[in-house]
Amino acid sequence: MSDTSPVTRPAAFWEARYRDTTRVWSGRPNELLVREAADLRPGSALDLGCGEGGDAVWLASRGWRVTGIDISATALERAAEHAVAAGVGDRIVWERHELGETFPQGRFDLVSAHYLQSPVGIDQEGVLRRAAEAVAADGTLLIVMHAAWPSWQTEPPFDAEFPTLDGVLAQLALPDGRWAVETRETVRRPSVSPDGIEGHRDDYVWRIRRTGD
Repeated sequence: MSDTSPVTRPAAFWEARYRDTTRVWSGRPNELLVREAADLRPGSALDLGCGEGGDAVWLASRGWRVTGIDISATALERAAEHAVAAGVGDRIVWERHELGETFPQGRFDLVSAHYLQSPVGIDQEGVLRRAAEAVAADGTLLIVMHAAWPSWQTEPPFDAEFPTLDGVLAQLALPDGRWAVETRETVRRPSVSPDGIEGHRDDYVWRIRRTGD
């Protein structure tokens, strides 16, 4: 029997995560978003799992028209405040979706999905396929995921299944001849534990361009 208590449901879990602290993230854009999107021509962007808005605000500051999506109303409130403070509030639309249940409408020149990994269940494969469907012609799908626990994490806080580079591409089931894989790699970066133990963490990066419709 599955546990259906409210605290195990994704919406309740993530709302509590944001509501119970003043800030979860730094407010800065993800490093790999900056690396992979800096050379893209600005257009319309969809930021899936936008959190407190760091990525969306960075994209908007570079001329993108952004739709930021998150499951937590508290996160979206903070994201909107961040955007206004940064002077780009008029370039971002915020929408609350429980991805896997609902999904934003339209097609976008950039669909960004950073770290759609959760200790409570989401239909990750289904969400990523919907993300690919939302990419406009000649647009870009950018996916970044943790590849493993940090090297200093000797006792993981919960069981997790991590992706593989080839596994995610297989799950996407992208039609041959209509997509070009521009980035497919493992990136290792320094990581420091809350107790100050130095180590590293590996992330996977996929940047894929839709070449046909």
